Amino acid sequence: MPKPTRRTLGVLALTTALCGGTALSASAITGGEADGERHPNVGMIFFYDDEGRFRCTASLASPTVLLTAAHCTEGTLGKTGVTFSTLIAEQGPSPLPVAADPSAGYTQEELEVAGYASGTAYTHPQYSDFTDMRNWNDVGVIVLDKPINDIFPVAVAPSGFLDKFTANLLNKAIFTSVGYGTEVRKAVPTADGPNQGKRPTAESYPMLRRVADQPGQKLTSQILQLNGNLNDKKGTGGTCFGDSGGPTFKDGYQVTVTSYGYNDNCRYIGGYQRIDIPVVQEWLAGFGVTPAG
Repeated sequence: MPKPTRRTLGVLALTTALCGGTALSASAITGGEADGERHPNVGMIFFYDDEGRFRCTASLASPTVLLTAAHCTEGTLGKTGVTFSTLIAEQGPSPLPVAADPSAGYTQEELEVAGYASGTAYTHPQYSDFTDMRNWNDVGVIVLDKPINDIFPVAVAPSGFLDKFTANLLNKAIFTSVGYGTEVRKAVPTADGPNQGKRPTAESYPMLRRVADQPGQKLTSQILQLNGNLNDKKGTGGTCFGDSGGPTFKDGYQVTVTSYGYNDNCRYIGGYQRIDIPVVQEWLAGFGVTPAG
């Protein structure tokens, strides 16, 4: 089973296999719409590892802690940069800073000079690296170097919150996912032929926060699966490259972080790591993050 990999900062990366099918680390909102200021506590994080520079999505869980995916924290070099701007860039090149020494990652000073918050990444110690669905634990945190006091944190779901969604209820429920991923859309047909440019393709820009509503599909002890097909009559889209680590909300609570997808055009089922389970909540408590209510 292949390990998670990442591409350059425009698009977050391929990952793994799951239950016999290929799983891709999740990425950008497909369909949906620009979020504007509806979710100001959802931010974009960016960082280096030994393969290059990447981006993910995260939520402010307390003034000093961001909640994200483990595959967005594992192997991080140096500091992680943070921004809560709803629009990062309409088009390239990327406005994000380049580390003076990419092999060491960002420093707090260079991120702050560039106008970004900074923090240190931590990965759940029982993260299975996409190898064991019963012990997935794709959760990580960023502990900020300085608190963010002007943004109200998300409300983390109480323990077992999703368990009430039996199969019958889950298929009728709508969940809301937020992220900074690349938008997957049909490219403009080219002069190379009538069928060229029509396949949905991940586009790195605009780089902005987006939101989509998704119908429930399946629930396990670790994973919530949602329908990401933007043509579904009950939903408006799904997650794709760059949305990894971003929150999914239900009834005012954050219930998951975005974990994986099944194909590279992000038109199918997405997988979301539950944060309402003891193995996650007990670990988060060590960082001062506790459930709401």
